[in-house]
Amino acid sequence: MATRDVIVDAAARVLRERGLANATTKEIAREAGFSEATLYKHFRDKLELMVVVLHERGPQFIPMLQSLPARAGTAPVRDILTELAEVCIVFYRDGLPMFASIFSDPAILAAHRDRLRTQNLGPHRANEGLAAYLRAEQALGNISADADPEALAGLVLGSCFQHAFITYFTPVAPDDHTAAAGFVSQLRL
Repeated sequence: MATRDVIVDAAARVLRERGLANATTKEIAREAGFSEATLYKHFRDKLELMVVVLHERGPQFIPMLQSLPARAGTAPVRDILTELAEVCIVFYRDGLPMFASIFSDPAILAAHRDRLRTQNLGPHRANEGLAAYLRAEQALGNISADADPEALAGLVLGSCFQHAFITYFTPVAPDDHTAAAGFVSQLRL
């Protein structure tokens, strides 16, 4: 495995366990089995490393969002949305420790926003990607003409985030598939 990938895997473990604010590059490098200097040969800083972890080690959430418009008309809308919701729940749950660290420090949040802006990325891209898919399904007649794709995207992604958040607090939350299928089934498509 390439050095960069080993570092990203180690960062994913450390950041998910400790959050961004409580993880150090020294600790990440040690977890990867390299020096901090090696880490800095591949990444500018801990924040860049966190963004890479979210994008490259997220459970296929971003690639799935990117592929959604091409999937329009290939399967029932509810099936695709349920599949997306399951992946999204895992992404949000794995990311919550990092998200909490970002929002707890205004300087980190500002740096993260700036970094995402320069890469034309950010959480709004998930909503936009899902809404684009829903508009494509709407154009095919698979979703009601009076449905609001942007609102539906917000409802699906918001429900996923809420479920991921709740599972941190209660061991009796429904499993991810049951939750995803449940809130997708309630959508008025």
